[in-house]
Amino acid sequence: MFKDLKVYNSAMDLCVSVYKITDSFPGHELFGLVSQMRRAVVSVSSNIAEGAGRGSYREQIRFYYIARGSLAELETQLEISFRLGYVEYRLHTETRLVYRLLNGLINSTKKMMLVDSA
Repeated sequence: MFKDLKVYNSAMDLCVSVYKITDSFPGHELFGLVSQMRRAVVSVSSNIAEGAGRGSYREQIRFYYIARGSLAELETQLEISFRLGYVEYRLHTETRLVYRLLNGLINSTKKMMLVDSA
């Protein structure tokens, strides 16, 4: 089950962190950067869950790649927020952890797909 995946739980922790830091953003960013960051971070854990629930390895991998793309989007938005002075740190450690775990999940799913097709 996806709730048992370490990558899913790390992505959920990242989601909570992003929601907390964006609470302090200026009001004029509510429908801009705040909204984009929150959508991107929710997309990471959502696509991990959706991928885990899919029937084939190929479909799982597709959703894991979408999650990774959303994570890259979030990293860009965090960098913009840092450069604008909205945050004091980039959440780099948290995003790197999710990247590593997600890449591991992608690679292990690819291996299972190869084994299953042999």
